Amino acid sequence: MTKQLPHENTRPFLTDAGLETWLLFQQGFDLPYFASFALLNDAKGSTAMTEYFTGFLDLAAKQGTGFVLDTCTWRANPDWAARMGHDLVALEEINAQAVSFAAALRAQRAENADVLINGVVGPRGDGYDPATVMSVVEARAYHQFQVDALSRSGADLVSAITMTNTPEAIGVANAAAKAGIPCVVSFTVETDGKLPTGQHLSEAIAETDAQSEVRPAYYMINCAHPDHFRDVLGDGSWTDRICGLRANASRMSHAELDACEELDDGDPQELGSLYADLRRYLPRLNVFGGCCGTDLRHVSSICHAVHAPQVA
Repeated sequence: MTKQLPHENTRPFLTDAGLETWLLFQQGFDLPYFASFALLNDAKGSTAMTEYFTGFLDLAAKQGTGFVLDTCTWRANPDWAARMGHDLVALEEINAQAVSFAAALRAQRAENADVLINGVVGPRGDGYDPATVMSVVEARAYHQFQVDALSRSGADLVSAITMTNTPEAIGVANAAAKAGIPCVVSFTVETDGKLPTGQHLSEAIAETDAQSEVRPAYYMINCAHPDHFRDVLGDGSWTDRICGLRANASRMSHAELDACEELDDGDPQELGSLYADLRRYLPRLNVFGGCCGTDLRHVSSICHAVHAPQVA
């Protein structure tokens, strides 16, 4: 049976937070290239990730929300995997293993109908810097391998996370269309609320919708603090296409975060309040999670702030 995606109903869905920053800064794991999938075959690493995701799943169950359960595959695409010595045969297995890991977590839930396995597709290049922008055709060809692997392994949807430019986002959407799996696009924005390419968020969403073979199910904003993008959320129906937020805990710019040797985890309570305020600008918003520097504390605060009427 096809599971109902967040944009198809009004109930809230939670996600996890900043997995990679949590593993690196709070748990002390070595993450070459920020690749969390490297811990799937590490006993301590897989145990840590199990405990990490279990906390969020428990929160969602307690608060009666749905949950979008990410696979640890943000770096599990050909170029990044090759840097770590993995060929395409190994990469196919890595993506399948990540879906199986998520499926095992979901299977432990007594009520798992509202837990969606989300196949995460990261950018070909840096998640902050669009130094090289592929054409739509190139992006589709590049990302098709991972999208197909995630789809074949049983993901309910795929999400293009930290997209810095529209051609790559469109390419992932077209790869998903070919694979027959729903797609979500999450754009990264800078401190001025624009994509790293300088494109306005409204224009990026309009272009992706217009040029995708099957337009994305919905859009998200991630890897930026709410203060960075609140002012670009003006009037217009385009904001109806944004259903999810995964903000950073820190107000630092991407350049500052890249150079940061200590975690800036911000203020979890303040972040929750900022999410609640953003609902005034985003009428369809019902997917709530975190990105860099956030953890269970932040998502718990966000959940209580946006879901307060139903909290016991």
